[in-house]
Amino acid sequence: MNNNIIYMDNHATTPIAPEVLAAMMPYLTTHFGNAASTHPFGVTAKDAVDKARQQVAELLGCSGAEIVFTSGATESDNLAVRGIAYACREQGNHIITSTAEHHAILDTCHALATEGFETTYLPVDKYGRVSPDDVEAAITSRTILMSFMYANNEVGTINPITDIAAVAAKHGVPFHSDAVQGIGQLPSDMERLGVDLASLTAHKIYGPKGIGALYIRRNGSRPHSLFHGGGQEDGVRPGTLNVAGIVGLGAACELAKNYMETGKNCVATLRNSLHQKLNTRLEDIHLNGHPEQRLPGNLNLCFAGVQSHALLMGLKSVAVSTGSACDSESVKASHVLVAMGVPNELALTTVRFGLGRYNTAEEVDVVADEVVKVVNRLRELALE
Repeated sequence: MNNNIIYMDNHATTPIAPEVLAAMMPYLTTHFGNAASTHPFGVTAKDAVDKARQQVAELLGCSGAEIVFTSGATESDNLAVRGIAYACREQGNHIITSTAEHHAILDTCHALATEGFETTYLPVDKYGRVSPDDVEAAITSRTILMSFMYANNEVGTINPITDIAAVAAKHGVPFHSDAVQGIGQLPSDMERLGVDLASLTAHKIYGPKGIGALYIRRNGSRPHSLFHGGGQEDGVRPGTLNVAGIVGLGAACELAKNYMETGKNCVATLRNSLHQKLNTRLEDIHLNGHPEQRLPGNLNLCFAGVQSHALLMGLKSVAVSTGSACDSESVKASHVLVAMGVPNELALTTVRFGLGRYNTAEEVDVVADEVVKVVNRLRELALE
């Protein structure tokens, strides 16, 4: 890691916590057994998987039997959406989601359209929130699934998940939530949230990349497997288990459970401090997302008159993300900001700051100083 660069892109990925890496190391070296083997090497691996499954379950307030390990959030989202669509095909073909979801949901729904499924894409308000009333109005006799994210990965807005879950339960529709950004930062008890399925991934909660899980409520709709070739994970997700990764996910979940209450307040304090410092020293900056109902570390800002890619290039000692996606031909505004009604010209000036567990007040000061300096310089150049 470059020690000269301050990392504030924790929505993209978090660093692996030292405690997580320490827990994983034996399973990358001496404890290398396959968890499906019956000899001592395999038993050691299986015991580690069982422990990790319980650690994940304790964070989610559920049973270990309701946890299926996957390769990460994208697979979990696909398993939930495709798997439930296939499992419930005889009952209907209608899915409900929003226009501000992650592409792992949107692209899966678009792909299912080629297989005879239909999706209603609900609008979001100016903060990026879905209305439970809109959800209820969209339900038909053919609706077999709804999927809404817990918290938005770009603007940090928290959806009214429990209210949406109540609507889903009232109409008997399975409810999946892409909970990747929320789990570990927000209340994560699945029973209280009321969801039927929820996706999570380790690398958003200071664990390793390449490992995630799907919560599947017991006695609820069970997704069809997307893979074939083994009986692992009760046949829902066959394949040799990533033991070291699973151990890392379990350790990360245990840390998150212990850190959540005090940690989220510390991160929110740093986030608010950064926002205040920028707000008082710069004109024409705009907050995207809900001002209060948002992830504790999320600060998504438009810097009017400053192209986001130019700002990122100018921030030599700060690692952050843009709210725009670049392709080979043009720069396009984020689909989330478009869904929220942010004007295209303003959306292209967006930068996302993702503060995390290891950021400090001193770093906030340095980042604020550099952002102010670069924004002012770019605005001066634009006037020449």
